[in-house]
Amino acid sequence: MKNMTTQPLKGFRDFLPEQALKRQWLKDRMIEVFESWGYDPVETPTLEPLSIFEGQIGDDEKLFYKFKDAGKRDVALRYDQSVPIARFMAENKEKVGLPFRRYQIQPVFRAEKPQKGRYREFIQCDADIFGVASVLADAEVIAVGLDIYRKLGFKNAKVLVNDRALLKGFPYEAVSAIDKLKKIGEQGALDEMVSRGISKSDATMYLDKIRSLKPNENINFILDYLSKQGFDKSWYKFDPTIARSFSYSSGPIWEIVITDLESGSVLGGERFDGLVESISGKKIEATGFGLGFDRTLEAAETLGLIPDLKTKAQVLVTIFDENLVNNSAGISSTLRDFGLNVEMYPNPTDKLSKQIKYAISKGIKWVVICGPDEISQSKITVKNLVLNEQVQCEINTSKSILFK
Repeated sequence: MKNMTTQPLKGFRDFLPEQALKRQWLKDRMIEVFESWGYDPVETPTLEPLSIFEGQIGDDEKLFYKFKDAGKRDVALRYDQSVPIARFMAENKEKVGLPFRRYQIQPVFRAEKPQKGRYREFIQCDADIFGVASVLADAEVIAVGLDIYRKLGFKNAKVLVNDRALLKGFPYEAVSAIDKLKKIGEQGALDEMVSRGISKSDATMYLDKIRSLKPNENINFILDYLSKQGFDKSWYKFDPTIARSFSYSSGPIWEIVITDLESGSVLGGERFDGLVESISGKKIEATGFGLGFDRTLEAAETLGLIPDLKTKAQVLVTIFDENLVNNSAGISSTLRDFGLNVEMYPNPTDKLSKQIKYAISKGIKWVVICGPDEISQSKITVKNLVLNEQVQCEINTSKSILFK
């Protein structure tokens, strides 16, 4: 038999239970914030027609995972969630109605060169408002993004806001270079513009214009709205170098950074009014953001914001021998009916000491012992592994003990 590698492909990852629990923790916290603001979940297919992505992403089209399927159709794995949701809205506008608020947490795929913090499959977390032209919608989704970081416990998150209207007259090649200004510096931005056909004098002019930009009415409205939502001034700022190089970006554009970490932006957003129309011919205004799930998780972990997570199980029910399996199974079922997360030990031949060690290794707080002595008295023994205390009681009485 041929030996096969057991490693995942480069840029793709396995997640052990400890990692998966942290990821689930972050998803749950985000969902709580989205739903507290009135956003509803949607999902879109992993595979989309290639045509809906072409001409929408800009320079990054080279990162598409694209191929012909069994029906000889040109298809692509979901590159982002803004383009698929534009297709979704064109298809389902009458069903969802307008205005429509949505959130979406699904994997996206990009054929990038794998490196620290960059993967070929990763979770993206989006929130959008459709059918609203007012800058109030932009202000709200920006506040939702900041609220996520506030509720996660970050102390130094900041949104950097600009407006593509201020960049009117800038060619796309200049916008793309300016969007990298913080990474490559002014000289790097100048060199990139020149390499893409912009004269050196024009490139210098575009950088000079960026330095002289002032907030417009939209930006002032957004900053005032954030103030009224209880965000300190240190949490928001006008930044004329934010450009967002997606071809579909229009109107207000923004990024969120964690200022006490050098991790780049953790969230990016923009108004994209023309995207649905470019795909379907149907005009639907839209604004929203994509949140970098992995970067946010890494930042939360670095800053010690993630609680100690080992298992969702609260109780382990032990088994004394094969003849008592059904008894342990019945007790497990009763405890689940109480609303507890209950795991029954799966190997009846293992000693009780090994079963208790197993519970400790998983971070389970309570162990229920139901051996011959307990059965003869119609009772169970409940052991608290944190306090190293135990008490014998009837199964119904255990409810109050286990919910402590």
